[in-house]
Amino acid sequence: MNLNSPLFDRIRTQREPREAPRESVIRCDSPGCEAEGTYRAPMGRLREGQYFCFCLEHVREYNATYNYFNGMDDASVARYMKDATVGHRPTWSMGTRRGQAGFREDPMAAAADPLGVYRQRFRRPPPAPERRGRTHSPVTIRAFVAMGLEETADKEAIRARYKELVKRHHPDANGGDRSREEKLREIIHAYKTLRAARLV
Repeated sequence: MNLNSPLFDRIRTQREPREAPRESVIRCDSPGCEAEGTYRAPMGRLREGQYFCFCLEHVREYNATYNYFNGMDDASVARYMKDATVGHRPTWSMGTRRGQAGFREDPMAAAADPLGVYRQRFRRPPPAPERRGRTHSPVTIRAFVAMGLEETADKEAIRARYKELVKRHHPDANGGDRSREEKLREIIHAYKTLRAARLV
């Protein structure tokens, strides 16, 4: 390819000289000030993301008198501070207060189910019937059996039975016979279990 061809002379154009970029100078937003506004200051509540541009002297004056809550009463400030703990997002109460104000239903209950597909799958089981009287753990029931007592025995009956069994199975009461020591240990352990369960 011949670059000295006359065709290229007609195609080529001369570029215009570039202008030097103009520097944009932001002036101070304070009235009557001609200094450069290099420092940003927030405009205030309800104008988030917007800023004034001040010189160093005027930004110091502005910051000394700036109050985000200007014009709000104490109750509004307290409510704002409380909402700020959750980022001003809506929240719902936790717990099992179904049907009361603030309770949030699970999404499956609120979804439309005209054919009843999810009804059986997500149905909650009925509450277990309440047992009448005191209920005890299996360890406590074994302690009652070891002492030969009913589960409904009160404190006085447990103490009296304990004293009776210790006197009966203690080696001193049996003339030094140690054959009943294992039964005595079982009775003492059962009494300690009942005491730990706060039944004595």
